[in-house]
Amino acid sequence: MTPIRPRRSALYMPGSNARAIEKARTLAADAVIFDLEDAVAPDAKAAAREKVCAAVQAGGYGRRGELVIRINALETPWGEADLAAAIAAAPDAILVPKVSSAETLAAVGLRLRKFGAAERTRIWAMIETPLAILRAESIASAAHDVDTRLSCFVMGTNDLAKDTRARLLPGRTAMLPWLMGALAAARAHGIDILDGVYNSLSDRQGFRAECEQGRDCGFDGKTLIHPDQIAAANEIFAPSEGEVESAHAIVAAFAQPENTGKGAISFGGRMVERLHAEMARRVLALAEAIGERSA
Repeated sequence: MTPIRPRRSALYMPGSNARAIEKARTLAADAVIFDLEDAVAPDAKAAAREKVCAAVQAGGYGRRGELVIRINALETPWGEADLAAAIAAAPDAILVPKVSSAETLAAVGLRLRKFGAAERTRIWAMIETPLAILRAESIASAAHDVDTRLSCFVMGTNDLAKDTRARLLPGRTAMLPWLMGALAAARAHGIDILDGVYNSLSDRQGFRAECEQGRDCGFDGKTLIHPDQIAAANEIFAPSEGEVESAHAIVAAFAQPENTGKGAISFGGRMVERLHAEMARRVLALAEAIGERSA
């Protein structure tokens, strides 16, 4: 099984805020996304780029998770400089906004090769435009081009709502077909996918409900806008104790000599297939990876 990286919580931190960048060293988020795009005013972008890249190069974030730099789109006045600086800083990933075609990722891949990007640096793609939704499968297929280094989709639900005029209401009825289409595309090509942000900081119940919805839909985690959201996301997107116990039992049942070679067995009053054993092994691998991160 491919090693699993927990991505239960991915916190956006404004790249222009030095205190936020420093605070990120103490947070339990699985990923910190230093934002050079939406969170930074035009006249502060150059200074933010310098702050973020210096912080990533300095390190000191320990095993708290992945460090990600969200750049400005390549077609903006800041995009090219952002990408070059991010490549030099060598974060775990670079988040590319407004990806509406596989060609955008191909262009990023050319620059990764040109500037000698560190092998560990991956590319995450924002899925946040109507065209991105319509082309999600084509965009996800770029993961098979080694130059693109695509490893994760990130849903930009606020931008989708703006461009489609869909309302972000509890339950996200209008958004669900787009979320699930992007998720199916990501899974078809073996990449992770993170749910969009929840905008209300005071509505803890609503936030938990949306995390649970995202988990049940199959998302790997959720993007966050405040540190107060980390604990709930980490809890909800992690396997529960009951799920871990059940996974252990299923794996053990298939390991019994009498079940060798069987495609399905009776377990706990129901029929369980080999695919359930594969799912159980993933639950155990995720739980182990979370435990290692917390150690």
